[in-house]
Amino acid sequence: MPYQAEAAGSTSWEKVADSIEFIPAEYSVKSLPESVAREMLGCEPGDVDRLVGVGLPFEERAGERYFDANDLYNLGMYSGRSTTQPELAFRMLFRFAGRPVEDLLRPKTWDVRVRLECVECAGEAPWHFEEPDVVRFGGRLEDVSRPEPGAGSAQFAARVTTTGARTPIVSPVLRELVREYLEAGYRWQMIPVSMQSDVELVHKLGATSCIAASLFLAERFRAAGYRAQAKRGWFCGVLGGALDLPHACVEVVDDDGALRTVDIAKAQLAARLPDDTEAFRELCLGSVYNKVIPSTASGNEPFGRHECGSPRPAEIHADIRAVRRS
Repeated sequence: MPYQAEAAGSTSWEKVADSIEFIPAEYSVKSLPESVAREMLGCEPGDVDRLVGVGLPFEERAGERYFDANDLYNLGMYSGRSTTQPELAFRMLFRFAGRPVEDLLRPKTWDVRVRLECVECAGEAPWHFEEPDVVRFGGRLEDVSRPEPGAGSAQFAARVTTTGARTPIVSPVLRELVREYLEAGYRWQMIPVSMQSDVELVHKLGATSCIAASLFLAERFRAAGYRAQAKRGWFCGVLGGALDLPHACVEVVDDDGALRTVDIAKAQLAARLPDDTEAFRELCLGSVYNKVIPSTASGNEPFGRHECGSPRPAEIHADIRAVRRS
């Protein structure tokens, strides 16, 4: 649905709730209190009551209702009000998509700092971290500081230079598979990373996301006889860098033997903007651009782990900021 058509009307919260899929209970974490929900959605207490009345999941603790951040984000994103925090953030994050793509093809340098935290750490042990993997795409990795064996937490730091290249998909078979996916009607939603690997569930709900879409499409490419793999990375240059945004794309070997990347979710999201984003969406279908730092992590694997034996996965927090040239 075109963004402008959604923004033109004021859809009732009941209809907005009916248009999205709430996060299933097994993946839902209800950590945001009702006051934050009202702030995110710009709504009144009565509106929250109406949303709860039509199925918005919540937990009540100490007399206050708590909600899943993904549910609130998706409600705001598809509210059509143009004033909710998710809508405002989305337009700000993707404002680059309506600009000339030449800016995305130039070398760009980033200061990358990643904090690794081992929850319920069982003691000193080595860390494993999936590093930025930019050299294959013409980038550079410099001033690298890797996590030393230890307990509790560690840090990875590096100066990373990315660049872009306009290399559209050659294969008509791959292009057709991409077109079929884009026209299948899957709706992008904010989804917990742990759920995104459940590709069948996500698509059964009619939803999609970076990781789920990339895993799905990689499987379709392989079924058509191509070497393809979903890979994770970081989407950079957003909100000053202090924001973790799950990112994934598909790497596929094209008919000419060259490696192409398909950033299907970004193409879907850019299509929602009122601006002319056709050039950027085409860039997502085979090319690379400088706002993405690829990593060595496969599409459904975590960025890092601690070898101490803790039953809890390591928490990974990235802070990636553009280097300003003097």
